[in-house]
Amino acid sequence: MSAGADAGTIAAIPVESDDGHRFELLAHIPPAARRSLLWLPALGVAARHYLPLARALAGHGVAVFLHEWRGHGSSQLRAGRDCDWGYRELLTLDIPASQAAVASAAPGLARIGGGHSLGGQLAACRLGLDHGAFGALWLAGCGAPYWRAFPLPQRLWLPLAYRALPWLARRAGSLPGRRIGFGGNEARGVMHDWAGTATSGRYAAPGVGDLEPGMAKARVDVRAALFAQDWLAPDASLRYLLSKLPGASAETARFDAGTLGAPADHFAWMRSPEVVAGWFCGSGPASS
Repeated sequence: MSAGADAGTIAAIPVESDDGHRFELLAHIPPAARRSLLWLPALGVAARHYLPLARALAGHGVAVFLHEWRGHGSSQLRAGRDCDWGYRELLTLDIPASQAAVASAAPGLARIGGGHSLGGQLAACRLGLDHGAFGALWLAGCGAPYWRAFPLPQRLWLPLAYRALPWLARRAGSLPGRRIGFGGNEARGVMHDWAGTATSGRYAAPGVGDLEPGMAKARVDVRAALFAQDWLAPDASLRYLLSKLPGASAETARFDAGTLGAPADHFAWMRSPEVVAGWFCGSGPASS
């Protein structure tokens, strides 16, 4: 079956996690692909919204596989009072299931992991459980949510938000992100685990433990794209995330609106991702 405007080029691969969770992995595999990328979306964003990025990267010979978060898009689950999960399910069940699907669909290719915002963080966290999962890491609009890694005035009110969002998720049964303008319909456990990092500065969660010793062992090449008007992932938050990967060789670039041809904020780049895709693949301009 196919998805998106490029009929026959975007394939939807059925995936099932070990606990029975079913979803689809959107794949764009160009002829003579040289490497594969498993891309993890931002919080609350369905995989299909990264189809422009997949097409742009495929033009550079990258086989792109767009992961679907549990509870969104093609996932058969939706978060609620009777349906909850956290980082444990995402990191130990769903992402490995997508990794296996990538290995089957594109065997023998160099493996890249990456993602946008929370997706990039969890790609890095996956290295904490399997530091050989990816040979390279591509990040866009990504940084640790730790409140001390943000500039003023955000640093003054972020701790309150980090406590309020998990509380709201518990009260409502799931976070009503669409109504409040942050994320989507998010599981209570995901918000608990995310807020744990945001308040403590450490990547750890029930069921997976402390991820940082494993992250420190990873030897990966990192390319990280920052956006000039992205207050959700400022430069300091990216640097804090990269500090969890001391064995990584990291290259960062900051993109402004003039370079992108689009607003340089947390989400607008997704609609015009060609410049970012080119930079990931070793070409294309970025601002200093």
